[in-house]
Amino acid sequence: MHAPLSPPSRLELHADGTIEGYASLFGAVDQARDMVMPGAFRDTLQARGLRKIPMLFQHDPAEPVGIWLELVEDFRGLRARGRLIPDVRRARELLALLREGAIDGLSIGYRTVRGVVEPRSRVRKLYQLDLWEISIVTFPLLDGARVAAVKQAPPSRLRAQAEREWEAMRQEDTAQGLRGAAEAPAPRPRPGRAAP
Repeated sequence: MHAPLSPPSRLELHADGTIEGYASLFGAVDQARDMVMPGAFRDTLQARGLRKIPMLFQHDPAEPVGIWLELVEDFRGLRARGRLIPDVRRARELLALLREGAIDGLSIGYRTVRGVVEPRSRVRKLYQLDLWEISIVTFPLLDGARVAAVKQAPPSRLRAQAEREWEAMRQEDTAQGLRGAAEAPAPRPRPGRAAP
């Protein structure tokens, strides 16, 4: 596994319940061998806006815990600033966990619009994503994507269904990426070098 190009970002927690951190880092390979490229979120952020990208707990659509106040692509990745909603029980729990440093992961839920699997490294470079949500999680796939706090939620029927759907979409995206890589023309040999 490759190390992120930039040091891990820790989620910052402010007294008013506002959190900040990186939901995704450009050029870093995650545990699923995906690498988000600069500009991958540009179109989806313009099309959806902040209110259409929920803040969830553990990618569970039945557990919204806050709102995003700002989502910005910078040189490093997708920087997120949001606020936990104190009237939501799970958000209060998350706030306590974040304050104690018990959890600090951020993770994105998305659909791949444009990605390419590099034949040699088998890393999938993601050039355009449809961002669905950003979650506070216990274990992010990308180590440098950090916020703060989250306790493992008990499995729910909706969560299990969402996990099955995510896995089916991931397999479909991977298969499409592999087909695209297989259809790519072979590199031409350079003058003075033997073909592989």
